[in-house]
Amino acid sequence: MKPAENYILNLTEPFKSIVLHLQLIVEQNFPNAELQFKWKIPFYYLDNSPLCYFNPSRKKGYVDVGFYTTQIFDKYNEFVISEGRKKVKSLRYFSVEDIDSDILVYVLTAAHEEKGFWRK
Repeated sequence: MKPAENYILNLTEPFKSIVLHLQLIVEQNFPNAELQFKWKIPFYYLDNSPLCYFNPSRKKGYVDVGFYTTQIFDKYNEFVISEGRKKVKSLRYFSVEDIDSDILVYVLTAAHEEKGFWRK
């Protein structure tokens, strides 16, 4: 078993269910994405660039889906959290029911397509 898969399967609830649901959405919509284990958390890479990471915060009770971008999106900005970070933003989920796959896929696609960002 890969380290990222092992990490996910050993999460406590509700984090495990949230991350498994997020994993399903990412893998269905980005079939070429590779699950890796970087900085002690699961990371998805697409086209040799980071797509997103899953960071459960037990202390705060949510799963952060982080991604690298500097842009303001045409849609769904009200769901994107930057908290003063310049190149990292995130979507946060407290439960499986909070996950809107349309928002997640749109934001990850737009962030990944940001031209030239990965080389900065």
